[in-house]
Amino acid sequence: MPFIEESDLLDLHKDIDKAQIINERLLDQIKYKNKDLRKIRLQRNVLLGITGLFVVGVLAITSFTAGLSSKNSFENQNNHLLVSIDSLDAVKTRIDNLKAQNEELSLVREFYLAKAFLDKEKIYSVQVKSFVDNNVTLASEALTNTLFVKTNPFYAYSLGNFETLDEAQTFRKQLVQMGFKDAFVASYQDGKRIQIEDPY
Repeated sequence: MPFIEESDLLDLHKDIDKAQIINERLLDQIKYKNKDLRKIRLQRNVLLGITGLFVVGVLAITSFTAGLSSKNSFENQNNHLLVSIDSLDAVKTRIDNLKAQNEELSLVREFYLAKAFLDKEKIYSVQVKSFVDNNVTLASEALTNTLFVKTNPFYAYSLGNFETLDEAQTFRKQLVQMGFKDAFVASYQDGKRIQIEDPY
């Protein structure tokens, strides 16, 4: 067996005592660090719990508010939709009225174009009466198939605006059969009588 000297043995015991003291200090430090870690974990868990509750609360409030705003938005959209439908009906009615007015204006325009054409072209009409005074209530600008022309010293009242003499003569025959025995055909241009035409 090997031999150890007492001084070496004492040094070895001192080293073991030092190591035990260091070991105890290290164990104390580990215990202290473990306490700190537990404390930090507890604080972290409490903080995470509070943060989680806060996030859940914010999400709940946000979803509730979003639900209310989407409900209000939906109701507003429905109201706007109802207003839009009412507005659409009003627009349709307005368009229909404008179409009717446009048709009426087209007829009036055609009337004035036809009247302007008749004033420039030679036309034939059947004179049924002449008057000395210009206060005849039968004459109207709205009647497109009538002529009221001044032929000195009388005012002549004629019916029909025909492009050909044959059409005017046929119409004259119908008027004579109805009782207008003095009716005759005359030609007109630029609103003036040109001549009295042959009745047959």
